[in-house]
Amino acid sequence: MDYEQGDPGPGAEGTGSGDGRGSDGGVAAADLVAADVADGPVPAHVACVMDGNGRWAARRGLPRTEGHAAGEAALLDAVEGALELGIPWITMYAFSTENWRRPPDEVRYLMGFNEGLLMRRRDELNDKGVRIRFAGRRDWRVPKRVLRRMDESIELTRDNRRCTLTMAFNYGGRAEIVDAVRALVAEGVRPEKVTEKAIRSHLYFPDQPDPDLVIRTSGEHRVSNFLLWQLAYSELVFDEVLWPDFRRGHLFAAVRDFQRRQRRYGGVT
Repeated sequence: MDYEQGDPGPGAEGTGSGDGRGSDGGVAAADLVAADVADGPVPAHVACVMDGNGRWAARRGLPRTEGHAAGEAALLDAVEGALELGIPWITMYAFSTENWRRPPDEVRYLMGFNEGLLMRRRDELNDKGVRIRFAGRRDWRVPKRVLRRMDESIELTRDNRRCTLTMAFNYGGRAEIVDAVRALVAEGVRPEKVTEKAIRSHLYFPDQPDPDLVIRTSGEHRVSNFLLWQLAYSELVFDEVLWPDFRRGHLFAAVRDFQRRQRRYGGVT
């Protein structure tokens, strides 16, 4: 999996300390447990831009692909954390429409890695009650074998409702909006009938609530074409930790930050 969008490479880190401690100087984020945040409001939907794999590998003198491989443990631990908190929706940015610009060898690795990840983990996720879905374009660039594994995972887990894990794969926020508008045009919808509700009903998953909380790792402060329609009122948390080092404690720290914020939706309190 590719968890990075526009990774600037080694030496272009964020400005924070990266020590994993909360903004109040309290306990290290990685040491937090679910009980530390369970008494406050828990977001219904958390989305993650899983960034920093390349830099994680470079710091260790390893190929970039090793960073992607190391990110698998982070992904599974984040899902475990979501299950502990009872978060019903989680979305992970796995491979973007822009990631096809990566070197061909890296793209081939990522296609194979995504296929292998599904083979290794889908039974485990199914046993935990996780429904797996994929948001993005199913175009000619995605190998047919990967599409088969995706369809198998969808079918295996389709009746699960404890948590829905959506993998944004060959996904772009602008592409999703374009696809929604194209569908409206194809249906012959008149211009005056093109409303926010109409566009939303043609997004990839209209049943999925907008994310309450979006987390991006590695110290980068941008959304990188992720869920552009849906994150209009999401709370954003930018964490210094590189994705392969991300654990459920970092998720709990982001939720704690979320709990301290006031969500006004354009109004006043």
